[in-house]
Amino acid sequence: MRCILLILDGLGDRGHATLDGQTPLQAASTPNLDRLAALGMTGLYHAWLQGMALPSEIAHFLLFGYDFSEFPGRGYIEALGENIPLGNQDVALLGRIFSVKKKKDELVLEVEDPKVDQATCLELQGAIQTFHWEGVDVRFVPTGGIRGIVIAKGDVSPEITDSNPIYEGRPLMEVLPWEKAQDGEKAGRTTMALNRYTIWSYQQLSRHPLNKARVRQGLAPLNAVGMQRAGQNRPVMPFGEKWGLKALAIAAGPIYRGLSQYLGMEIVPVKDTDRPEVDLRERLELAHKAKDHDFIYVHTKAPDEAAHTKNPLIKRDVITALDQALGFAIKEIITDPETLLVITADHSTNSDGKMIHSGETVPLMMVGKYTRRDHVTQFHEVSCAQGALGLVRGGELMWLILNFLDRGKLCGLMDSPQDQPFFPGNFKPLKIR
Repeated sequence: MRCILLILDGLGDRGHATLDGQTPLQAASTPNLDRLAALGMTGLYHAWLQGMALPSEIAHFLLFGYDFSEFPGRGYIEALGENIPLGNQDVALLGRIFSVKKKKDELVLEVEDPKVDQATCLELQGAIQTFHWEGVDVRFVPTGGIRGIVIAKGDVSPEITDSNPIYEGRPLMEVLPWEKAQDGEKAGRTTMALNRYTIWSYQQLSRHPLNKARVRQGLAPLNAVGMQRAGQNRPVMPFGEKWGLKALAIAAGPIYRGLSQYLGMEIVPVKDTDRPEVDLRERLELAHKAKDHDFIYVHTKAPDEAAHTKNPLIKRDVITALDQALGFAIKEIITDPETLLVITADHSTNSDGKMIHSGETVPLMMVGKYTRRDHVTQFHEVSCAQGALGLVRGGELMWLILNFLDRGKLCGLMDSPQDQPFFPGNFKPLKIR
């Protein structure tokens, strides 16, 4: 058997007054998701702890059955997804140029996501591309628009805080070592280099002719670099070895490509268009044809992006559109008795309020020849709470997938030196000679 895992990124949400207290998923028209829910078993899922708001990369990492302590950091994952060469000791951070205003001796974020053409971005980013301080080299690598990856080379540490305040009206933050950094001296050196880079880049950008012209035109200057979520290579057991499943990832976006690459999954390159339902249908077709893989991870970012508009109606309509693609799953995927279909989300994304993501549970369904069938006939956050799966957390999802693929190992059996969760394990036959 094989599993097709569909992640509808950011699908979960809160209740909203504009939807009479319903979530966007409750308010959407989802006949195909509802039909699939009625054919299998349902529940709720959270990748860590209820109420904890998770970013996609950590939620996915936990969902795939890995431990929080093993995560290498978002900066490293995204750099991989952008095909940026990194040394094993390099530290990578998410970076972006944006608009700040000097108030007394602080730089206060004024415009976090300025609208600016690509040529202007590249010229300004080029002015702050390389910096050196006492053995630490800092480089800004553009990745699109105002965004980039900041790479620190030398005797550096990822155990540092962010400088990007995220919310407008707050000052840029001084980068500091973690209180529990394993190497405080190395972390301190890294923070000093990055703080000096921040000040230097502000000075460089402030006097750049393009920014002076923007100010004369009444436009916000792009005069500072914000950094967050440092990461560094931290080898982990590849997904295939950990779970005994040959994995394929069908996902767009550098985060998901980078994470899939990091975990040793094969990757099918796909792109997002302005027709998310068409994109999802094509990805499900690719998954259906991938008969030589045991685990096919399919991803769409559309619900999450819709939620970030902070308009629940837009998210409702995107979910309605995505449901159209699930007709293919009903006709082609679940009719194959050797396929287990799992549909859930990585996290909730609130389409109103100040939080970037929110900490509510998300709906979960499993449809396959070994799954139970409960009485739930609608796929949303409230109805799935009554499902037979109950509340599933973190890596429990992968254990359930192994179970319903009929490949789980009886606890206590040791057919290999490593205590693996799948059966048969990587055993060594006895030779008689």
